[in-house]
Amino acid sequence: IAATQPSTNWHLKENAREHHTSKFSSEELIVRRGQAFTVTFNGTERPEQNLIFIAETGPKPSKATKTLATFDISSTVSKEGWSAVLQSTSSNSVSISISSPQNAIIGRYRLSVQSGSSSPASLGTFVLLFNPWSSGDDVFMPNKAECEEYVLEEFGIIFAGNKNHISSFGWNYGQFQGDILNICLSIMDRSLYYRQDPVTDVSHRHDPRYLGRVLSAMVNANDDQGVVRGNWSGKYEDGKNPSSWTGSGEILQSWKKSGFKPVKFGQCWVFAAVLTTVLRCLGIPTRTITNFSSAHDADGNLRVDEFYDAEGNHLERGADSVWNFHVWNESWFTRNDLGPSYSGWQILDATPQEQSGGIYQCGPASRHAIKEGDVDLDYDGPFVFAEVNADCMYWNYDAATGKKTLIFSKSTEIGDSISTKAVGRDDRVDVTRDYKYEEGSAKERDIFKKARKKLGLEDKFDPTAPKLEEIEQKPDISGKFKVAGSLEVGKDLNLLLVLENLQSDAKTVNVNMTAWSTLYTRRRVNQIWKDSISVTLAPKEEKQFPIKIKYPEYQQQLTTDKTIQVTALCHVENGIQVLVKRNITLDNPGIDIQVLGEAKVNKEVVVEVAFTNPIDTEVKDCVLQVEGSDLLQGVLEFRLPPLKASEKSSTKFKLIPSEAGPKHLLVNFSCDKFADIKTFKVVNVIN
Repeated sequence: IAATQPSTNWHLKENAREHHTSKFSSEELIVRRGQAFTVTFNGTERPEQNLIFIAETGPKPSKATKTLATFDISSTVSKEGWSAVLQSTSSNSVSISISSPQNAIIGRYRLSVQSGSSSPASLGTFVLLFNPWSSGDDVFMPNKAECEEYVLEEFGIIFAGNKNHISSFGWNYGQFQGDILNICLSIMDRSLYYRQDPVTDVSHRHDPRYLGRVLSAMVNANDDQGVVRGNWSGKYEDGKNPSSWTGSGEILQSWKKSGFKPVKFGQCWVFAAVLTTVLRCLGIPTRTITNFSSAHDADGNLRVDEFYDAEGNHLERGADSVWNFHVWNESWFTRNDLGPSYSGWQILDATPQEQSGGIYQCGPASRHAIKEGDVDLDYDGPFVFAEVNADCMYWNYDAATGKKTLIFSKSTEIGDSISTKAVGRDDRVDVTRDYKYEEGSAKERDIFKKARKKLGLEDKFDPTAPKLEEIEQKPDISGKFKVAGSLEVGKDLNLLLVLENLQSDAKTVNVNMTAWSTLYTRRRVNQIWKDSISVTLAPKEEKQFPIKIKYPEYQQQLTTDKTIQVTALCHVENGIQVLVKRNITLDNPGIDIQVLGEAKVNKEVVVEVAFTNPIDTEVKDCVLQVEGSDLLQGVLEFRLPPLKASEKSSTKFKLIPSEAGPKHLLVNFSCDKFADIKTFKVVNVIN
């Protein structure tokens, strides 16, 4: 090779098209493993003679750790290692087709070429990613529409609310925007695993199972100064309220800009959405999953215990809890460690709930293993199994005596309406049946017993016999809360308490009722209302008692999660207590987006966002945030003047779309009375 540095043509456009990496906006070559890419370089003499290529990655490249490969020109693609096939030569340049193995380590590589005895000359760097389009890759996904959704789609829908009232909001994953790929590569290099042993860590980066686990730890800030700091206090003054984010890009960019200090603040959907961005960026098919009535079983007995006092107040005793919803991830890859039936969707959870192996990480747990009760298989099976399957025990707790009495238990409460976004459509798909057999079926109970047995939780004599204080008596009455009217922030809350006497003699019942504002984790924040009534129910009689909680009563107390827990503890004379409870999520008022004119690539188009104040008092501190991949760079923020009662605000701004196709514009509006009103609009961009 001549003394001059060779100049390299990476054929960025053609290679990107072949490798499904066109959406990255990079001057660097980004390709997928197990597939050929073309590179042309000049500055070589007699090129076809003994050229040797060197591809290396990580801090100390070596052949032993597969972080260094040397290969010469051959006539065919190697099945095992790296290979180079001559495409064409001219007097001073040579075109080569380079192929990496299907299980190559992913990350940034340095490529150089050596001729004869001269020293190697650098051709530059490229980034190698997972390849779900290649049948030999651990992340191979045979369905092309699923590849499009779970790797290439930058917009997502996250489901929230509660099982009686599922709501949803859009999210901009933005995995191909700006500097996100470089930030994802930095995340890997800042993990505890890398810091302890960089050489070994990099040598494991061929394995989606390993990277999924490492990244589930790195997306939360616990242990390792990772990306997002969790906060479930209801107080977010020194950071951003978790419900105010509309995409991952701003979070990942902030983490980098601050010198890799954790971004404040996140809750479960933020951790899951950021992990989706990172894994899709690296080429691992990933989606977000919402589980309603999700158990956090802290002590590993596949049971959650909830305690109430005589007034019906939900007490914070014990570490177990049930969340209105919890969001985690599924990623698609093979489980060579467990066997073929456990391949496919794997559960990862970046929300810091319990430690696993000494740090806050969770998964990958095979979804098939969870459904079949194989909780002994790696990783974190018991915790994930409990999230969707735990039995609930409701106790009355007397602080004076320390006595606890079982009110009732329920095996069908946990793991409801497990949801994800549909492929290619903005709809909800229910995947509950992929996590468990039908609630109440014999098969579902068998699997639950199997899981308990594997965890050594079964009694040797009679596995189903409860302890003495756990024996349930049959209640004399039943009760439920019904919603009467709309559930909207700014309107009065109207409920009915329905009580029914199940016996053929009259019953006197003393009812203690409370309403608390809560977080979505059902953690109590402020008491809103309490009342007590005494009622007599004739034999088999059903009675309804209307409850009205006025907007001014709850407005100051409501959290930004807009959730209220109402309980009625019914003390039946000479009978057992009955607990009636309901978790209510209020809806925000609507917000309207209009695109004024046709949206064309590289042409300005005006968008108008309108909000009408629905309450009879002024709202202030109004802020509008807007973002959308391929529609605008970063996040636009507008501070708006106060709005009087029933007044309408209208904000106009310009977009310059950069790519054709259906693009999603996300809007978030906040003020002092309404937190984070979210909506999105599909903008069809034409060339």
